[in-house]
Amino acid sequence: MSLLSDLINFNLSDSTEKIIAEYIWVGGSGMDLRSKARTIPGPVSDPAKLPKWNYDGSSTNQAPGQDSEVILYPQAIFKDPFRRGNNILVICDVYTPAGEPLPTNKRHNAAKIFSHPDVAAEVPWYGIEQEYTLLQKDTNWPLGWPIGGFPGPQGPYYCGIGADKAYGRDIVDAHYKACLYAGINISGINGEVMPGQWEFQVGPSVGISAGDEIWAARYILERITEIAGVVVSFDPKPIPGDWNGAGAHTNYSTKSMREDGGYEIIKKAIEKLGLRHKEHIAAYGEGNERRLTGKHETADINTFTWGVANRGSSIRVGRDTEKEGKGYFEDRRPSSNMDPYVVTSLIAETTLLWKP
Repeated sequence: MSLLSDLINFNLSDSTEKIIAEYIWVGGSGMDLRSKARTIPGPVSDPAKLPKWNYDGSSTNQAPGQDSEVILYPQAIFKDPFRRGNNILVICDVYTPAGEPLPTNKRHNAAKIFSHPDVAAEVPWYGIEQEYTLLQKDTNWPLGWPIGGFPGPQGPYYCGIGADKAYGRDIVDAHYKACLYAGINISGINGEVMPGQWEFQVGPSVGISAGDEIWAARYILERITEIAGVVVSFDPKPIPGDWNGAGAHTNYSTKSMREDGGYEIIKKAIEKLGLRHKEHIAAYGEGNERRLTGKHETADINTFTWGVANRGSSIRVGRDTEKEGKGYFEDRRPSSNMDPYVVTSLIAETTLLWKP
């Protein structure tokens, strides 16, 4: 008699050409990921060859009940680390039946910016540092923390090891390997300053693919925490008080910045970002004012600053970039719950298209 685990781990390619495609999209809150699966006749590697699909938008706060059909457009494919074989995860964006992007479809506008000739010519690279907090399911209190109490003060937990310092490493490592399997350009992981908080990095990724990869990595993380019976939070300040918040520092460079003389291009780009500070803050995630206080390695939300190797500034330039006269910079303002399509495309728009 087969066990449930045997059936879950079936290798379908032994008996059929058909594959399972898990269609993934962002729901009405802008942070809630949704997904459902369908059978496809055979292996697919090009999203343009996948059929469009629909769902009930009234159940995701994206359409009224009397006109609830929303259309899914497949945009990016990743290997499915849960079903394995030829099965796939499909990142989709969402449209009305008339082909109009929904207000929650942030990918559509980002794709327009990244396809602009002046942006495409500069081959923008992104490296996104996604922080998150693991919570105990029944209490919504960080993993490893005593119920209703607090661990020792921050200090030993950042990149820490040991049962009294690192909480949830099995989840983190499973996520790391699952992302590599899926084809996401995940470049590393580490434990963060607050216990129960972790970070993964995606990149360097070019243009729109940075957003696709972050959403796919978030989806995989939510699925793994579902299996583990743990909740993942992207709240920018999950615990008030003397505890670090959670951000999504966004590292950025263009072709001109990566070439000789690039440091002057970087400084001009930072100047433009300073002039649009308010617009960027408004687009960098909800609840960010609880995180950007000028404490815990952040700049104050109302002040724009930049510096070399300064983790208390809005924009940080690395020592290597200053020394070599070319490279990249880090925008430290985005919160952990930011939309990567919005943040990456806005940085490109401000630095490459906007004329002060």
